[in-house]
Amino acid sequence: MTKLLIATGNPGKVLEIRALLDDPALLLLTPADLGLHLEVAEVGATYAENAALKAQAFAHASGLLALADDSGLEVQALGGLPGLRSARFAPQPGATDADRRAYLLQRLGDAPRPWTACFHCTVALATPAGALHFAEGRCPGEIIPEERGDHGFGYDPIFLLPELGRTMAQLSMEEKNRLSHRARAVLAVRPILAGLLARF
Repeated sequence: MTKLLIATGNPGKVLEIRALLDDPALLLLTPADLGLHLEVAEVGATYAENAALKAQAFAHASGLLALADDSGLEVQALGGLPGLRSARFAPQPGATDADRRAYLLQRLGDAPRPWTACFHCTVALATPAGALHFAEGRCPGEIIPEERGDHGFGYDPIFLLPELGRTMAQLSMEEKNRLSHRARAVLAVRPILAGLLARF
């Protein structure tokens, strides 16, 4: 059985990635499973650079294949913000997901609706030897001013999928893992992962 380290401490991401990569030939581990505590500064200029920084750091520290992602919400009315800074968008220290959602809606203010937006995700798969592989996924939608739904995390409760009439937070895990930006990126990297499994 091949071990793959899911290089994140975000429990929401871990749940989604575990469901997407469910495979009897793959043992999915988290940094907590290994007692691994790394703080990787996300100083890249792109999603790919940030994902690579995390994947390479965890692959090097663990000696395992490591999968990391960097994702963000891009809102057209804000010129693509919060983008790379989605997890650090709210100005107050220790901001919660709810704080970030509130701050985003505050920044949108009276801008004309619909507030067109897109979730973007880049995943990086790193080998202990330093090789890198990438895949991307996008999910278009729009921001709404009221929260709906109890599932998901981050900006999910205010991210509406117009074709469904529901927010990302109103989807089941199965539905989200067919439609989300992260699902599309992780599914796109699966063939690359399959090609690497024989070597580890």
